[in-house]
Amino acid sequence: MTNFKVGIIGAGPSGLAMLRAFESEQKKGNPIPEIKCYEKQDNWGGMWNYTWRTGVGKYGEPLHGSMYKYLWSNGPKECLEFADYTFTEHFGQPISSYPPREVLFDYIQGRIKKSNARDFIKFNTVARWVDYLEDKQQFRVVFDDLQKNETFEEYFDYLVVGTGHFSTPNMPYFKGIDNFPGAVMHAHDFRGADQFVNQKLLLIGSSYSAEDIGVQCFKHGSDSVTISYRSNPIGTKWPEGIKEKPLVTHLEGNTAFFKDGTTEDFDAVILCTGYQHKFPFLPDNLRLKTKNRLYPDNLYKGVVFNENERLLFLGMQDQYYTFNMFDTQAWFARDYMLGRIQIPEKSLRDLDIQKWMTYEDSTITGPDHVDFQTDYIKDLISYTDYPSFNLDKVADMFKSWLNDKEINILNYRDQVYTSVMDGTQAETHHTPWMKEMDDSLERYLTEEPIDEKELDKVNYY
Repeated sequence: MTNFKVGIIGAGPSGLAMLRAFESEQKKGNPIPEIKCYEKQDNWGGMWNYTWRTGVGKYGEPLHGSMYKYLWSNGPKECLEFADYTFTEHFGQPISSYPPREVLFDYIQGRIKKSNARDFIKFNTVARWVDYLEDKQQFRVVFDDLQKNETFEEYFDYLVVGTGHFSTPNMPYFKGIDNFPGAVMHAHDFRGADQFVNQKLLLIGSSYSAEDIGVQCFKHGSDSVTISYRSNPIGTKWPEGIKEKPLVTHLEGNTAFFKDGTTEDFDAVILCTGYQHKFPFLPDNLRLKTKNRLYPDNLYKGVVFNENERLLFLGMQDQYYTFNMFDTQAWFARDYMLGRIQIPEKSLRDLDIQKWMTYEDSTITGPDHVDFQTDYIKDLISYTDYPSFNLDKVADMFKSWLNDKEINILNYRDQVYTSVMDGTQAETHHTPWMKEMDDSLERYLTEEPIDEKELDKVNYY
């Protein structure tokens, strides 16, 4: 049955995956429901839609993106490759395993540009409020058209939330930080390392953003980087110029005091303290409430909201897998909405959710977490016709990546992997990552010979 209406909030990788899943069905000659997608930015791509702005956007809305200049993939592209659209198909040639943001955004756009997905998306439109009308079994969603400065409402039988969870900063307070004389920002507002050349940086947090921003700033000329952790250090073998310390207790002027009794002066502070799951458009009874974890509570199969089976969430997990996981979730959501997947009653859904959460709680190491998310995706794929691929080999690549970073945090991006989708062996990038200061698409695809004299100057430690 397809005489129903689906609303999708967000046109980032998750929302686009939902559109792509329905398009896949349409290409087989099958009818699909009426679909409308709403995106508050002026283009698709979600986090990959880079802007120089910080704080608020053109129309005064809080900025979604946390993307910055010089960001390169921090995991092998072979681990996030779409099963139905390969990097080789897009670029027509092998490329390296760790492309920069502009290259990845080009790849994301490549698949969706081959479709008519843009026809379903209304840009510069933000969801303000959602009500569920029990008598009609429909969602009433209030939107603002930012460009026209107009408010309107729509009604949907199913609502898919694909707004991501890396855009609302978690901002802890440290005594004295309000009187720190230098720059203070959250990683969400970091737009590049240029402003921190020759500066001593304090990064607070032990997440991937602390790791990556620290290395990026070190690469682009910061004087030193100190990473302050709350519970556990990142534990990487850092080069001279990057170090880890226990948590900051307070600051006095430009001096930071640490739990181990030491002090150090800094020029700037970057809070790499994570993000909140924030859904200001959802009422309390429809809001997903979770911390960043591999299996959020209250989502059956990580997708269907347990308190209202017509509300679906995509991409709300902590992530090793990304694009292809969003795809498998979208395919599951599609077949569920089309009536092909029957979900059990709530008590049985509770048990299934608890089973996965208990499994997650038993994981300790990075490889454990990879195996967990691999099993989760295998489970989702078993319900749908999403193109199967060798997930065990992808898991092995993730584990190899974790090991590469342990060996050398500065050159793991120079390693190459082989696609499980089409068998393409990645090319070594023409310039070692530590020497490549231009992250543009044009420069990336230029096959410039490596200057051996310059190569000799690369000193990873």
